[in-house]
Amino acid sequence: MTEAQIRQSIVDASLEMERLGLNRGSSGNISRRWLDGYLITPSGMPPRSITPDDIVLMRGEAMPQGFRKPSSEWRFHHDIYASRPDAEAVVHAHPPFCVALAVLHRGIPSFHYMVAMAGGNDIRCAPYATYGTQELSDHALTALTGRRACLLGNHGMIALGADLDRALALAVEVEGLAEGYWRALQIGAPVLLDDAEMARVVEKFATYGANAQNQVPSR
Repeated sequence: MTEAQIRQSIVDASLEMERLGLNRGSSGNISRRWLDGYLITPSGMPPRSITPDDIVLMRGEAMPQGFRKPSSEWRFHHDIYASRPDAEAVVHAHPPFCVALAVLHRGIPSFHYMVAMAGGNDIRCAPYATYGTQELSDHALTALTGRRACLLGNHGMIALGADLDRALALAVEVEGLAEGYWRALQIGAPVLLDDAEMARVVEKFATYGANAQNQVPSR
């Protein structure tokens, strides 16, 4: 993809997150790795007002390149890309059911096999830290160890992927799991799948969707 295509894909994904109810107003942010840095949504702008030119190019911890300020959460985007070579895109959102669990500092356990989509037998919740800080980034990276998604205490969620479509799809899946877990808790304590079963499912998911990933584009 060209830089222009990536900028447009970030704008499109921001609008899609709003349409799906994952974010409201100017909350949340999206980034995509690019060359030796990444492209990220600007600070404080609702999706419907963002154009491709508003997307901010970041290279390391240097000053952003462009006329907009980057998302206030640029720090954990930077640190994820620096420490996770498997991450090509990062999605941060405040979806309601993820937030409901996050304010309780409750992660999502193995109540459903689809939890394995995030890479392990649970989806952890990171401790709270002020938004935009190194402390929050450190907590997020710890919660993401061996995982592709986590919740952020009293805040929201993060999902990463090998491309923006997969990062966004995982964010949608995590919010669906958060809703399912929240609803189950209204009735009682869900029966959890054991570690051995979750390990089997994680292994099966390693090749899940291979047809779509390896599909040759039509000419």
